[in-house]
Amino acid sequence: MDSMRDRFAPVVTRLLDEDPRVAVVLAVVGADGFTEARRRHPDRVVDVGIREQLLVGAASGMALTGMRPVAHTFASFLVERPFEQVKLDLGHQDAGAVLVSAAASFDWPAGGYTHMAPGDVALLDTLDGWTVHVPGHPDEAETLLRHAVAAGDDKVYVRLSLQSNAAGRLVDGQRFVTVREGRAGVVVAAGPMLDAVLAATEDLDVTVLYATTVRPFDAAALRRASATAGTDVVLVEPYLAGTSTAAANDALADVPHRVLGLGVGRAELRRYGRIDEHLAAHGLDARSLRERITRFTAGAVSAGA
Repeated sequence: MDSMRDRFAPVVTRLLDEDPRVAVVLAVVGADGFTEARRRHPDRVVDVGIREQLLVGAASGMALTGMRPVAHTFASFLVERPFEQVKLDLGHQDAGAVLVSAAASFDWPAGGYTHMAPGDVALLDTLDGWTVHVPGHPDEAETLLRHAVAAGDDKVYVRLSLQSNAAGRLVDGQRFVTVREGRAGVVVAAGPMLDAVLAATEDLDVTVLYATTVRPFDAAALRRASATAGTDVVLVEPYLAGTSTAAANDALADVPHRVLGLGVGRAELRRYGRIDEHLAAHGLDARSLRERITRFTAGAVSAGA
């Protein structure tokens, strides 16, 4: 199966052909995928070199002229390094752009901590007005990329990852999808966490919601699920643990509830290993998730049942 990032250049190249507003801004990373697009659209495919602050600044300038820029590089270089430009050039100037990241939280462990960005979504959460898509499969990435570019002049972040569920689902760029219904709690699985969550809860009496658009947070879906499944809520996210706990708490503010946020821990893992080793170390593999969800959810079937 191809990866989400494999879909990025072909999808955006088609968008360049279809819409004269669309432009692509790169900082070396991913430039090889746009060789042909640059030949056809030399004024709308721009590589600024290894200058990530300029990457965001150039995208902002394009947006202010009426274009729809798509900026791409690793998440740590797209959100963390140029955060001041994201905050001011895009946010303060109310300029819309599509930021498309790669490498997710730890997709390239051998690259070291400089190429890891588990805090990217939490960091964007400090700013107003961002839509955040977290696809869990290449087909979903393609759909959400198109949604992002077509979203008027909004500020949109699309988080691509090598981690993927086995099959894609129909997503609309807005709502959570109900994958399984139960009566002993709600588990919200974000993006590529869905398969592990389904394996972990296979015989547990819980509702599983699938979130590929995490901002705005689909409070209505959580409230509907909680009305029948109860108000014990577990959030399983492929980025910093607890990133969405405030949003879940706000959604259920008028009813007694408990929220457990599972995700990537704050401790740096200095033996980088493989992706699956990172998932296990952070308790995001199916076995660890089962133990943690079973302990937390009221009325869940015991692990050995």
